[in-house]
Order: sequence, then structure tokens, then C-alpha cells
Amino acid sequence: MPKDADLLVSLDIGSYKTTVIAARQSLEGLEILGVGSALSRGLRKGMILNVDTTVRAIRKAVEEVQTGANCDIHEVSSGIVGGYLDGITSQGLVLVEDQEVRAEDLRRVIEVARTRALPADCEILHVMPQEFLVDSQDRGNNPIGSSGVRLEAAVHLVAVASSAVHTITKCCERAGLALHRLYFTALAAAEAVLTPEEKEMGVALLDIGGGTTGVIVFAHGVPHHTAVLRLGGHNITNDLAAGLRTPLAEAEKLKHQHGCALMDLILPGETIELPRLGGREPVQLLRRRLGEIIEPRAEEILHLAKEQIEMAGLLDKLGSGLVLTGGGAILAGLPELAERIFRVPARRGRPQYLDGLVDERNSSMYATGVGLILSGTQKGQQNNIVPTRYGRGWQRVWERVVEWMRDFF
Repeated sequence: MPKDADLLVSLDIGSYKTTVIAARQSLEGLEILGVGSALSRGLRKGMILNVDTTVRAIRKAVEEVQTGANCDIHEVSSGIVGGYLDGITSQGLVLVEDQEVRAEDLRRVIEVARTRALPADCEILHVMPQEFLVDSQDRGNNPIGSSGVRLEAAVHLVAVASSAVHTITKCCERAGLALHRLYFTALAAAEAVLTPEEKEMGVALLDIGGGTTGVIVFAHGVPHHTAVLRLGGHNITNDLAAGLRTPLAEAEKLKHQHGCALMDLILPGETIELPRLGGREPVQLLRRRLGEIIEPRAEEILHLAKEQIEMAGLLDKLGSGLVLTGGGAILAGLPELAERIFRVPARRGRPQYLDGLVDERNSSMYATGVGLILSGTQKGQQNNIVPTRYGRGWQRVWERVVEWMRDFF
């Protein structure tokens, strides 16, 4: 049985499914020990509305992992997407002592940059340095050792509702778990599915969940924009249930088994079997009918994401294109539709390390869980995507930012 200290455990509370993944890091690399899941209840648009049902789902997923992996789980890292969540770019400026930039100067300028007036009931979840200037000269991501008297920093902050953080913490505690760290789900997913080359060249990741779609854009290796859209895969399912007059559960099955986001990919005359309400006999239906319902909603989600990226002035920075992940990314035809709308290459983001544990076709929905685990490994700790609420607070933040720059450069 793995020791508690060796375990890395992630908790992804989604609008459709709650997933727990347990892993350990060895000399050979990361080993996934088990995956557990339970259908989520009491969530809407990523927000936990019913604590009791969420706690039951967490317990069920944890028990499944503990039984399968023969381990005891006491602590988890969790993703968050519901409630108020916003990305903010902030600036900081300090005077440099002795005319040479040191680690202490870096800490001070980042602390100045993170001091922003936030709406009531909000707090900073992540602090992500983007670039530094020394005497107005660009020093990229690593200003330590530069000569000058003025150090400026551009920092991307992710703010989240304190009430949402409190609710997740309460759910974990009632499930008998300690919350080790909290991550914006799209950031965690990016850790699992994006390559360093993609981040450097410029890439947008859309983490399409049941109730929300997380958006994050990387350029020059660091995040430059984050946002959350209040639309996701459940909207497509609801459209199908209403349009076809079929139960939600059947609509979800139809979406995964026969749905397609781009009608041009559906063969003429192709038919499927449609279950009906009230125990009536199923009927034959042209598959194109599903496409007529799905494509407009999929287009809406992608267009809203494109508008977000365009407003941030980053649409022409996507040298590596677009990566789709999350449960909604499984939908057939979605990458092709995304390429048509964004006019850049698009692919599904599938995390590694899950061989034999989940169906490869469905692996995109586990990207956040795997990313949460990777963020806790030595490799993940060298990244400058740093949560601020847990660990040793702000001291831990700036130490790990400095560590990342030293290790990377």
C-alpha cells in the first residue's frame, strides 16, 4: 500500500461527473494508481448548490479509488471553476537596491503587482508573472542579475469568489479530506495536455465541461488571458432533449454515441434509433437531425471563446492553434468546427499516464485531474502557475516563482 506521503490525489468536481485520481511519483516517472468517479448532483454552471449530494459523490469516487488502488486517501488537490472567476493583468514597479536585481526585488515587485482592488467576497487564486522590465528594457521572464534601478512587472492574476472556495473546502472536510491546493481547472488541464513548445508559440486551450467552458491563452510560455464561459456540454444535451422530446439521460447517450458538431461530416441518409418517452417504441431518425440541433450550440460556445480571445488582443498570437479538452471535447466533429471558426489548427488534448485505466476516446475529460497531480510534482512546481491560498502562503509563491526561473533558465 502506498504511503500517504507518496500519494498525489486530485479531485475534479464537474457539473456532470466528480472524478478522483490517485498517483505517485517514482524514479521511473508518474504512475497513476487508480481512477474513481461518480455522477455529480446539485451543481449548476460549475457552482456547488447542494453540499450534501456533492459530498456523497466525492465519497463514492474516493472509495472507488481506495478499493482499486489499495490506498488510503486523506488529502486532495481540487479544481475550481464555478462562481465568480476572472483573469486580471496587473502592473508593479519597485526601485532596485544596489542597482542589481535580486530575488528580494522580484518578491517585492510581484507583491506590488498583486495588490489590486477586488470585488467584495473575492480573493486571488493564482499569481502568474508574465514579463519584467529593468529601466524600461525588456528582460523577459528572468530579470535576476540585471543591472538597473527600476524593476517593473506584468502579472496575470486569477481571482475567485471566496464563497466558492469556502464551499469546496467544506465539501472536502465533510468527506473526510484535507484540501491541499486549489487550481483553476483550465490551468490544471493545460498542465496535462499542452507542450512547452505550444505555450511558447502561442496556444489557446478550451476546457469544455458540463456547465462551463474554461479559456486560457498562453504566449511566450506564460498565461496571458483566462476566462470562464457559462456554457458547456449540458447546454447541448438540454437542446437535444427538448428538440427530440427524449429524456436527458437518453439525450446524453445520443450526443456521445451519434452526435456530431459539424453536419458536413455526417453521411447522407445515415439513421439512428431514437428512444421515446413513456415507454413507447423507439423510432428511426436521420442522424443529420442531431447535427441540426448540436451544431448551432457548438458554434455559439466556440464563437464566444473566440470573442474572449479577440477582445484580449491575442487572436493573432495562436501560432500553435487551439487545443480542446474536457468532457465536451469528446464530441465528434468539434475540432473540425473549431478550425473552421478560429482558422487555426485544432486538436483534442489527451493527458498521458492513463493507459489501460480509461477509454482513450474519453481521456480528455480527465485532463484536469491529471493536471492537478502534475502540478504537485517536481516538474509542476517549477512552473510559474502558482496557487496562493494554500501551502505556506505568499512566501511559498515567490520562492517557487524564483525557483522556476532558476531551474528553467
